[in-house]
Amino acid sequence: MKLFYSKTSPYARKVRMVILNNRLEENIEAVEVNPFGDVSELTKYNPLGKIPTLVLDDGEALCDSPLICHYLNNLNDQRMLSDNSEQYWDILRWQALADGLMDAAYNLVMERRREQEEQSSSCKAQWTLEITRVLEQIDVEFNVDDKVIKLSQISVASALGYLELRLPELLHETQYAKIIKWYNAFKTQDIMLATQPQE
Repeated sequence: MKLFYSKTSPYARKVRMVILNNRLEENIEAVEVNPFGDVSELTKYNPLGKIPTLVLDDGEALCDSPLICHYLNNLNDQRMLSDNSEQYWDILRWQALADGLMDAAYNLVMERRREQEEQSSSCKAQWTLEITRVLEQIDVEFNVDDKVIKLSQISVASALGYLELRLPELLHETQYAKIIKWYNAFKTQDIMLATQPQE
């Protein structure tokens, strides 16, 4: 298999952490690409030119990080999705919320990179509000006591890692004390250290 990724994409980081946690790295060739550069090799498999994209051994490609993570979860016994129905849907719920957080953060970062006079104040305010609301919910509701690494933890950690990289001013330690304390401990995990974003 082949994984197209970039070192700063939080979506790709989530997939890479699942690969490491599930001990699948020897079975997957990692191909770094710049999604804003030449993506001709990538678009042969994914016409959207987006990362991450996982190319299977038969040449079929999976795009979108939740789909890829779900596929990888079924390749061995490292079950990151609980067989318990209630926990299963809870894990997927947190993954979806964390992905939404990444979406809002990415949109805000991209908007800020436009020329000042072209930026939309209303869009920036909306994305900042979305980020704040999600962080508040994570801080109140997310189970930080689960010692077994699940997809929910990896998803939340990937989102927080992207904020730490691109929008650190939004991670108020006093406002989100519980989740930031958990994140600071979780980011010492080998899978986090091995996938740290690099410019």
